[in-house]
Amino acid sequence: MTEFEMLLGQVKKSVEYFVKCKISPIEDAQDILQETYLTAYQRFDQLKDRNAFKAWILSIARNKCNDHFRQKAAVLEIPLEDAEEYSADDGRMGIVEVLAVREHLEKLADKEKEILYLYFWKQMPQEEIAKKLGIPVGTVKSRLYVAKQKFRESYEGSHRKRELEGVDIMKRLPEYMPKYKITARADEPFSVKWEELMGWFLVPRLGESLSWGMYDQPSGKCDHIYDMKVIGRAMVHGIEGVELTAREASYSNKEEVTNRTFVAQLTDTHCRYLATIRNDNGIRNFITFLDGEEFMNCWGFGEDNCGNEVHLMPKGDIQRDGNRITTTKKDFLLDIVGRYDVTICGKTYDTVCVMDVQTYNNGVVSEQFLDKNGRTILWRRFNKNDWHVDHYGGKPWSEQLPENDQLIVDGETYVQWYDCITDYIL
Repeated sequence: MTEFEMLLGQVKKSVEYFVKCKISPIEDAQDILQETYLTAYQRFDQLKDRNAFKAWILSIARNKCNDHFRQKAAVLEIPLEDAEEYSADDGRMGIVEVLAVREHLEKLADKEKEILYLYFWKQMPQEEIAKKLGIPVGTVKSRLYVAKQKFRESYEGSHRKRELEGVDIMKRLPEYMPKYKITARADEPFSVKWEELMGWFLVPRLGESLSWGMYDQPSGKCDHIYDMKVIGRAMVHGIEGVELTAREASYSNKEEVTNRTFVAQLTDTHCRYLATIRNDNGIRNFITFLDGEEFMNCWGFGEDNCGNEVHLMPKGDIQRDGNRITTTKKDFLLDIVGRYDVTICGKTYDTVCVMDVQTYNNGVVSEQFLDKNGRTILWRRFNKNDWHVDHYGGKPWSEQLPENDQLIVDGETYVQWYDCITDYIL
């Protein structure tokens, strides 16, 4: 094995993560990867510091991606600076003109929506658009120019507005978990748009803020409260997201405070973490999706860290009958398993139950009840009966928490440990 092959083998996974997160479809990403490896091989003799190999080859990959977007911009006949802005955001269903346009499309007139849809989504040349609509090419060009100008004004104006709005005042969460009732409905589950960060409940969008609490069971007492807010835009390895902070405090001792910082990204199809910043002995340590298992085991989800899907509908990967759960054999098990009324704080919510089986943590199952707005009404965690019992009492969870609800997942017992609610329901 040559020195180049050895060094490439050590960082290849990170290079693949980087390119696949920026480029779709997958065929284009594979082409860029091959170009990256070829260029790196040809220029390897120019690299004097072999310890810098990872940063060096990632810079080559970044340049190849930028070349791809410049070529795309030329085909679409849009200004290069716009292409670079959009390409900084990642959309696994295509370059992210779709992300920005879709958010503001409804503000435009029907003719403007139509021209943008054909041009950006369908990627039709102007001559073909003219034939399809039965109008001159000149009319297509003028209509497209007006539509893009209106979109740009809407897009930039909304971002300025969000940045000025700041965050809402946090609502105070109760010391004890409100009593709740979960009732199965006979209705078919509805599809839902779920834009929250998995496990942290905040929507990673400018202007968003949220408080949520963790409640031990069966006591129902609040253990920790998390005050979260999005503080601005951020970039990780050329991919644009938002930076958010989470202030974690003990409910009983307000001086026990931990401050966390994340970078996350919301696209029209997925929501995911890009980086976390932790304090290691006084040093701020940035860990990103390119850091392999160190990041992926705690924050990653989905193939190549694509994140959790935004548009949820029942897939049949998880089947539920009462408290008995059966699953298919898949790496990432997240599915809608039924429709339920959740009554809490004097209100009844029509919800779907989204179950996560051992994707959040090995030996852990969660229930997340989402309303039609895609917001969490109630979240419940269940531990496998032998999950880390050596660190928690030495007895099976069914013996430690005999009063708590139980689930039987593929024949194994899981026991409710704690619940979470957010200030959305207050």
